[in-house]
This record gives sequence, C-alpha cells and structure tokens, in this order.
Amino acid sequence: MSMDAIMEAITPLVDEKLFAVWFLIGAALGFWRQAGFAMGETGVTRAKNAGNILMKNLMDFCIGTVVFILIGFGLLLGEDVVGFIGKPGFDIFTAYESFDWSNFVFNLVFCATTATIVSGAMAERTKFLSYCIYSGVISALIYPIEAHWIWGGGWLAQLGFHDFAGSCAIHMVGGISALIGAKLLGPRIGKFTRDKSGKVVKVNAIPGHNITIGCLGVFILWLGWYGFNGAAATSVEQLGSIFVTTTIAPAVATVVCMIFTWVKYGKPDVSMCLNASLAGLVAITAGCDVTDALGAIIISAVSGVLVVFGVWFLDNVLHIDDPVGAVAVHCLNGIWGTVAVGLFATDTAPGYAIANKSGETIVGLFYGGGFELLGLQVLGVLGVAAWTAVTITITFLVIRATVGLRVSEEEETLGLDVTEHGLQSAYAGYAFVPESLPAAEVPVCVTGDTPVAEAVEVKAVPTFDKPKDGVKLTKVEIVCKESKLESLKTAMMGIGITGMTVSHVMGCGAQKGKPEYYRGVAVEATLLPKVQVDIVVSKVPVSQVIAVAKKVLYTGHIGDGKIFVYDVENVVKVRTGEEGYDALQDVE
Repeated sequence: MSMDAIMEAITPLVDEKLFAVWFLIGAALGFWRQAGFAMGETGVTRAKNAGNILMKNLMDFCIGTVVFILIGFGLLLGEDVVGFIGKPGFDIFTAYESFDWSNFVFNLVFCATTATIVSGAMAERTKFLSYCIYSGVISALIYPIEAHWIWGGGWLAQLGFHDFAGSCAIHMVGGISALIGAKLLGPRIGKFTRDKSGKVVKVNAIPGHNITIGCLGVFILWLGWYGFNGAAATSVEQLGSIFVTTTIAPAVATVVCMIFTWVKYGKPDVSMCLNASLAGLVAITAGCDVTDALGAIIISAVSGVLVVFGVWFLDNVLHIDDPVGAVAVHCLNGIWGTVAVGLFATDTAPGYAIANKSGETIVGLFYGGGFELLGLQVLGVLGVAAWTAVTITITFLVIRATVGLRVSEEEETLGLDVTEHGLQSAYAGYAFVPESLPAAEVPVCVTGDTPVAEAVEVKAVPTFDKPKDGVKLTKVEIVCKESKLESLKTAMMGIGITGMTVSHVMGCGAQKGKPEYYRGVAVEATLLPKVQVDIVVSKVPVSQVIAVAKKVLYTGHIGDGKIFVYDVENVVKVRTGEEGYDALQDVE
C-alpha cells in the first residue's frame, strides 16, 4: 500500500479523534467562562456583596450539575417524545460503560451558563436560598426542555431552526429570566428617586466597586467563548471560520459602543464597552458557523448600539434595575443574534448545513434566500421566549409566596456578605469608603428650605477678647481633591502663605458642573476621600487666597471642592504668648 493510500486511510481516524479531544477542550473553556461571569458580576456591583456573588456563581454550576445528572440531561438529549422533551433516563448510573460522557459534560456547561446570566440582573438584593432554588429549576427543567427543541431533535430542529451555540437557547432564555426576575424583585434601594405619588423622577447611578476585575471577567469570557462557539466544529476549516467571526464580533461591537458613548456622554464609557464586548459575542453565537466576515461585522455593529439602548431602556422606560446589564447583553442581543441568522446565513461558510424540513438548503434573506429561514428563526424566538416567560414567572411567584424572593431593607443596606453568609468582607484587611445613598433616600438638614423668618437666630458669643491692635483675622478652609494638594500648597506659598493645616476627610455633596456618567446615568456626588486645608490669614488679602485657590482647583467636574471663610476671634502662639496679627507673622 502506498504512503498516500495509508495517509488517506488514517486521516479520517485522526481527524475524528482530534475533534473529539477538541470537543472536550471546548467544554473546559466553556466551564472557564463561569469564572468570567463571577469576576464580571462582582466587579460592577458593590464590595459589600462580593462574597455573595462569588458564592452564587459557584453554586450555579454545582447545583446545576446535580440536577442535570438527575433529570436535565435526559430531558435534553434523551429519546425524543413528540418533539417536546427527551425521555428522562439514568444511563449515567445504569449503562455507564456506553454513556455519552463528552456530550454530558459539554451540555452541562451550557446549562450552567443559562442560570448564571440571571444572577447579575438580580444581584445585591436576592435571598441566597431563593437563588439556589430558581437556579436549580432553570437547570433541571426550563433550559433542558427548550434546548431539546433546538439541539435534541425537537420540533424546532425538525423545522430547520438554527442556533449553533446558544444565542437563543442559552442567552435569550437567561436574559428573559433575568428581566422577569429583576421586575418581580424590584430595584435596589436608591436606584430610582420617586415623587410622593410613587412616580420615578430620576435614575441614580450605583457604580461597581472594582472595574478591574470586571474587565478581567470579560477577557475570561471572551477566551472561553472560543470553546463555547467552536467546540462543535467538524473540520479545521469550519473551526477557523468560527474563530474569525467570534473574534470580529466583540471587537466591532466594542468599537461601535465606544464611539457611540463618547458622542452621547462626552466620554467613552468603560463599563458599557465591557458590556458591548459580551453583546457582540452573544449576538454572533447563533450564527458563528454560517456567517461570513461582512455578516459578523454588521451583526456586531448593531449589537454595540443595542446594548447601550437596552441599558437606557430598562433604566428610563421600564424602570427595572439590572446592575450588570444582563438583559441588554443577553436578552436583546440573544434575540437579535438568533434573528440575524435569517438575514446573514451564507452557504459560503465552511460546513454549511442549514436545511428546511424537506432537506432543502436555505440561506439568509440578504444572501438571496428569501424569508423562509428568517421566518423559522422568528418562530423559534417566539416559541422559546413564551416557554421561558411562563415557566420562570411561575417559578419566581411560587418562591416569592413561600420562602420569599428578596432580603429585608436592613439586610440589603448592610450587604449580603455579612447577612447571608456571615462574611464581614470579601476583602479582609481593607477599609472601604462608606457608601452614601442618593439624597432622596437620606434626610439631609442643610437644604436651605427653611424661610429666613422662621430660622433660629445665630448669635456670636466671643470666648476671647478682641485683639488690641484691631487687625481682622480670617480662617480660610479649603476642601478639595487630594490630587490637587501639592498644586494648592505651591500656589499658596507663591502669595506668601507658609502655614497651613492639612487633614484627610470624607466629603460628599451635589453641585452643578460638568456631569459624569456611569452606564449612561449621571453620577451623583458620593462620599469620597478629600483633604481639608486650613489657613488663617491677616496680612495676605482673603480675596487673593480665594482667587488663587479657585484657579488651582477648578476643573468643572463634580467634586472640585468648596472654600469656606470664617471670622477668627483671636490667635494665640503658645510658645511666645503673642496674639492676633503678631502670632501669625512667622508662619505667613
């Protein structure tokens, strides 16, 4: 036998084994995405809930594994029953020697992802027990049944519906569950300001505590997505094409989002751009194997804008609090990506295999295929969305009526780390800036609303005799950003001020200025580290001190600082006993 004949005989066997190994590597990369979800969600929420969020992301997979063994795997890939469910079975126990081990592991990591998506939208106010219950229901029943319709030989698969790696089956389902859960749960304390009638009059930003690990989470997810999308490839050519579309989509979506937020809000929004990377990945997931580069670019460009719109729409129209943007990323872009297959699927993609019920190859509308595939994709979205909405709503309502869905206000305020897990902080040994709620949530007695006629008269009660020389003494108190301290000191010395007292303080307040935005919402001033500089002057004009300080400190942004001016009754130098003007002369 010639060498060519030997290679021809061996190559199919090698390819089969190679792709079997790659399938499992893809499953491992899919599992690694769980770390990405954990980091991403933790980073864009508050530090007091970090441990709770990590625990939820851990338990998603662990609880999901248990229920997937017991019932989920059978419902997904068991023998088809009237196109609706797979026949449950216990082959993993009764026929382990012939069990489909690889498919079990691969579909398990898909299943866990669906439940994880819900965690972010309901973060920071959900009971941990309730979370464990609905996570188990999603993994045991809701996801396996609809996934059977698509991947297990169910009615959508029979019609020719296409969702290669889960834009619909995983991301849309998780996103719809997140939307309904967040609506039934209600917003976090302080997210929305309401008038006396209960109408929302203002949306408040609640920034995450660690954008760094949020970004790390996105990169972990991006890496894991190559396995998520590419694991089921059947040829090197198809795998290469999937990697190309999976790379193009998040990159283009992020660039579009950056430009859009830069134009709309004046600065490129970091958190929103991280969401856009995920939105592009979600949108391309359904059609990563059947689209070309141009199709991937268009799909992801839309997703880069759609994610910004989704966050805005939930905040300002629906008034649903989604701390991580899960609905905008997974629900809206899951729908868009699934429908986009009906527009951009092209048979020039390697290994193209979309066919209708009659076995005829069908392509997307924009590639000459007409509306047939588009109609199938829309039908699939509607069918799966209806199933998900009904089942998850029942699940949440039952949980709310039994064990309860939401923690108390006191528990939410203290943080779920300490109240749900007995964990004082996920960052032991580090002190955090205390959070401050929006003004509407905390009574403040310095608004100046009291009419002058009703105000309590303030009388000056001197404790020292006036200086004999009659020279006026004035204290100038400057509260500013610590980063401006050195510039302020240099400027003060330049006009003859050589003595000052500097204290580290915490400051908050609201003022007009150049607005800052977090995920499209104007950021209110919160309690932040500041420095307080106290200067007592007599020789240098007060107006000059104020003018110089204003010039040095001004940026136009919220938090530039305040300058307070007080009359000083007297100054006594302890060492010499000098008073008033004389006491200041060797320090000015």
